[in-house]
Amino acid sequence: MKQIQAIYGAPHGHWVGDGFPVRSLFTYDRMGAEHLSPFLMLDHAGPHTFKPARKPRGVGQHPHRGFETVTLVYEGELEHRDSTGSGGRIGEGDVQWMTAGAGIVHEEFHSRAFTERGGRLEMVQLWVNLPADDKETPAAYQTLLNADIPIVSLDDNAGHVRVVAGSYLGHEGPARTFTPINLWDVRLASGGDAVLPVPDGHTTLLAVLEGTVQVNGETIVRDEAVVAFERRGQELYLEANNDAKLLLLSGEPIDEPVAGYGPFVMNREEELQQAFVDFQNGKYGALNG
Repeated sequence: MKQIQAIYGAPHGHWVGDGFPVRSLFTYDRMGAEHLSPFLMLDHAGPHTFKPARKPRGVGQHPHRGFETVTLVYEGELEHRDSTGSGGRIGEGDVQWMTAGAGIVHEEFHSRAFTERGGRLEMVQLWVNLPADDKETPAAYQTLLNADIPIVSLDDNAGHVRVVAGSYLGHEGPARTFTPINLWDVRLASGGDAVLPVPDGHTTLLAVLEGTVQVNGETIVRDEAVVAFERRGQELYLEANNDAKLLLLSGEPIDEPVAGYGPFVMNREEELQQAFVDFQNGKYGALNG
């Protein structure tokens, strides 16, 4: 059994652009990159109900470099464009997996249809670090549609696991990752319980987005909290006091230094400074239109 190492509560929320009211459930600068590796940050946006509007809300053009952003939509609909010419629309259950790599400029807005009708929006965005050898990889974009993400039922109607990345009981997620990572969207029904197998040696984090769960038969964790586990051990035990929405992250740690500021995450300060210079010199490209 992986023992609980720490429980992080979310700070007060803030807005990202005018489209995403978020709580940062964990960040590498607040908790220490060495404790979270290979993960860097997890934002929970919403749930928030938007009134119908004419102009899409969201975040305008901004750069990233040296890591990946993973956006999972629970409710609502987003549209994305980036300087590689890629983009698209993602809705309920879909995942946008963007590799910033050597540098990218992108924007994220509510879709035109969602803007016009209004409604409830909820999503999470995870930042995943890249090893030094892959920080110069060309920017790329994966669209993982809900229909292509395996759903594995838990025993005794306790809920289910959607396998976005990695594997769960032989079911492989569609995401391509640079280092071994599991990303599971977990739902537990009220009164349900489950033993989740996770690799020994992995950094393991459990984000409780909604509901209340008892972890390892001893600790109650409520929504908007993250449980960090010791790396030793191969499973964790969960019981739901009510319907629960969870995100289980596990990953092989990247044993490298981290130098980050804002939208750039590199290994050394001089690389970080160069990332700013490269952006200012237009090396990440630009969006058309």
